[in-house]
Amino acid sequence: MKLSIIFYVKRESEEIYNIYMKNLRRKYRNQQGFNLIELMIVIAIIALLIGVGVPAWTYMVQSGNETSAIKSLDTMRTLQSQYAGKNQGNFGTFKDLVEKTGLDAKFAEGDTPVVNGYIFKMVIAPKSTSAPASYKIYATPQVESGVQTTGSRSFFISSGTSTVKFKDGKTEDLNESSPSI
Repeated sequence: MKLSIIFYVKRESEEIYNIYMKNLRRKYRNQQGFNLIELMIVIAIIALLIGVGVPAWTYMVQSGNETSAIKSLDTMRTLQSQYAGKNQGNFGTFKDLVEKTGLDAKFAEGDTPVVNGYIFKMVIAPKSTSAPASYKIYATPQVESGVQTTGSRSFFISSGTSTVKFKDGKTEDLNESSPSI
C-alpha cells in the first residue's frame, strides 16, 4: 500500500511537469523574434547616436589637445626662464629643458616633438653683442581637419611675450602681435 501511494504521487508530479513543459514549448514555438521594421528602427537609433556622438567626441579630443598644448607652452616659458637664469641668459633646447629643468620626456624626441596631437617647434637665437638671447616656440596641430583632427588652432610663445598667442588653422605665421588666449 505504501509503495503504491509513493508511485501514485511520483506519477502525478511527472504528469504536472510534462504538462508544464508542453505549455512552455508551445509558448516558445509560436514566438518568432524581431521583424524587419523593429530591426531597422534599432539600426536607425544606433546610427543617430553615432551621428551625434562622433562630432562631440572629436570636439572633446580637440579641445583637450589644445588645452594640453597651451599648458605645455606655459610650462616651457617658465622652464626657459629658470634655464636662462642658470646659464648666463642663454635659452635651452627641448633636450636641455628635459635634462636640466624637468620638462616632460616626451619633448626630448627630436627637434619637432609631437605631444598630444601637436607638433612643437623651437627656434633659439643665441645672444650676441647687439641683442640678448631669445626663443620662439610654436605648437601646430598634427591633423587640422577631418575626423581625426587633433586641433584647429596654432599657438606661440616667445621670450618677448608673457602670454600664449594663437591663430586659427595650422600655421607658423604667429608673432608677438597675434591675439592672446
